[in-house]
Amino acid sequence: MLIACIQMEPLIGETARNVARSLDFARQAAERGARLVVLPELANTGYVFETRAEAEALAETVPSGPTVAAWSRLCEELDLHLVAGIAEKAGDKLFNSAVLIGPGGCVGVYRKMHLWGDEKKVFTPGDLPFPVYDTPIGQIAMAICYDGWFPETYRLYALNGARLVCVPTNWVPMPGQPDDRSAMANTLVMAAAHTNGLVIACADRVGVERGQPFEGQSLIVDKTGWPLAGPASRTNEEIILADITLEPRKGIGADNDVLSDRRTDIYAEMLGLDRTDNP
Repeated sequence: MLIACIQMEPLIGETARNVARSLDFARQAAERGARLVVLPELANTGYVFETRAEAEALAETVPSGPTVAAWSRLCEELDLHLVAGIAEKAGDKLFNSAVLIGPGGCVGVYRKMHLWGDEKKVFTPGDLPFPVYDTPIGQIAMAICYDGWFPETYRLYALNGARLVCVPTNWVPMPGQPDDRSAMANTLVMAAAHTNGLVIACADRVGVERGQPFEGQSLIVDKTGWPLAGPASRTNEEIILADITLEPRKGIGADNDVLSDRRTDIYAEMLGLDRTDNP
């Protein structure tokens, strides 16, 4: 199956323009054979909100809002699956969310669990427990940006049967990062894919928004941990594509499997848990 990550530059507050560009990029990817497309974090609104009020004015209900409706129409037309970041309004709460959409409409939503920096002033931490969606193209899960810094994110997905994790993201430079080294996120994604047997597809954004630069370097990583596509450039809008297979997870050697080789008999005690609570 061919999948695509769209590396684009949303402009803050220009929702109509951002959605139109996302539809155009997704159509280009589908014309090149992609069956699933991943867009960046907060792809329709931009990222650097100055106030919660600004974010609330741009947020939409899911799945009834106009952005999900536009993405859904495209997926129905092209027999496509799509994952994209969106600011979600749910009652009096705002979530930094990702939606999974298929040819029949919205399949599910993920709400970012681990909030980065000033996101904590705008969004509520996610309240949905790492959902895995069984779709006609495979078992798909979602994470968003900073979630990838927590090994538990990918481990829980692996234990719950995910085969592919789609990651809308807005990576930023890390403190102490040398100019000649790739994004720290790339190393973390490769390690997570290798140690959990997951395909991971990361769609980052590019550009500078209200003084904040973004890293680009979108990539698609095989379950072995080695990149299948990317990293993309640091600065250019582009589409990266990779052929993936979503057969059951395999071990890292003839006699080793990182899930079955876990020492759950000692982890519970180390974590201060009742042994019966440790999966």
